[in-house]
Amino acid sequence: MYVATLIANPKSENLTAAIASDAMTELGASEFAWLAGGIAVDVPLEQNPDNFETIWADLQEQQIDLVVQPVMGRRKQVLLADMDSTMIQQECIDELAAEAGVGERVVEITARAMNGELDFDDALNERVGLLTGLDVNVIQQVLDTRITLMPGGPELLATMRANGAYAALVSGGFTDFTSAIAAKLGFDENRANTLLQKDGKLTGRVAMPILGRQAKVDALMDIVARKKLLPSDVIAVGDGANDLGMLHLAGSGVALHAKPVVAAECSLRLNFADLTGLLYIQGYSIDDFAA
Repeated sequence: MYVATLIANPKSENLTAAIASDAMTELGASEFAWLAGGIAVDVPLEQNPDNFETIWADLQEQQIDLVVQPVMGRRKQVLLADMDSTMIQQECIDELAAEAGVGERVVEITARAMNGELDFDDALNERVGLLTGLDVNVIQQVLDTRITLMPGGPELLATMRANGAYAALVSGGFTDFTSAIAAKLGFDENRANTLLQKDGKLTGRVAMPILGRQAKVDALMDIVARKKLLPSDVIAVGDGANDLGMLHLAGSGVALHAKPVVAAECSLRLNFADLTGLLYIQGYSIDDFAA
């Protein structure tokens, strides 16, 4: 058995019964069940539809996401999440660069790196080098004034942890940010790169080894080994090319508002939903959400 899940952005609530009914018919199903009025429905299927891409494209025009997956095992025991442009709405290094007066250059490098056009390690070293001499107090200033949580993040963490899941924040960014975001949202652990500093200034270097694509895969394998679980027990979410390893390995790898190269390689794509979409993918209804 399979299940198709239609998900809208909670702010728009534009998923109507008519849209759900039309999709149900095109999917060859006979019923659907609301997970959240105007936002999400489940459509039970007997088999994986061969017309998925056509239906997906039609729903995209209506700003509705569609995912299809096996029913068995859809609810996961581990959440593995990227941070920048995933759990928060910004790229931390871009915000630091703006404060350092090199924002445009760093934003350009970040965009190319996240789309897989540049080697991640080289791109990180180049961008961090442009921050040489920046006062470390700027980090807290950026956290206080420039960083905002991605909508749906608090509900995602609270609900999964209330149901016994383990949550890890694994970022190619920096521990100064992941530690703060992990504490705010309730992650069990966080892993990221460390910005080196001396005499209250950034040195323009990061501690080695750099946490990139392979390190995220290693984190997933380490966590499931410790928890005596399998990669299939993990739901991972990210948006950049350095997330692809963990997205491919996880039981559910979700590309959230992802770069084109990432979306092209992932079957679970959320282009309009917020982070609560990860709960609907797992079959949670809005009534199941924890405060």
